[in-house]
Amino acid sequence: MAKKIELIDTNILVRYLTGDNPAQMKEADRAFREAKRGLRVFVLKPLVVAETCYVLESNYKKSRNDVSEAFDRILTQRWLMIHEREELLFTMSKYLEGIHFVDAYLMACASVSHVGVFTFDKKLNKEILSQ
Repeated sequence: MAKKIELIDTNILVRYLTGDNPAQMKEADRAFREAKRGLRVFVLKPLVVAETCYVLESNYKKSRNDVSEAFDRILTQRWLMIHEREELLFTMSKYLEGIHFVDAYLMACASVSHVGVFTFDKKLNKEILSQ
């Protein structure tokens, strides 16, 4: 029987990372351990990473450093199917430097794909040129 593939929602990551709802954190942890053993398959999309960063910073007042460290651990997990893993790792490094998540993501996608970014954002253009 083929394993069901499941997309991870932002609320799963928020509960897992904050522990603000112990029952849900425990359930997320159990599910992730099952995935590590190959019993489940989870997929993480870049948009969910972006929303999780936003929620952790704005609602939970987590620092960029805390958010970046948490995602460094998550994004390197091989049991987790991550769309654009390389781009997201690059994004988190730039995000940690203080660059807005979406700008960092655009920089990452441009770098990996060897394309430019069309923008009126002077700060973003400067960052892209300094790479």
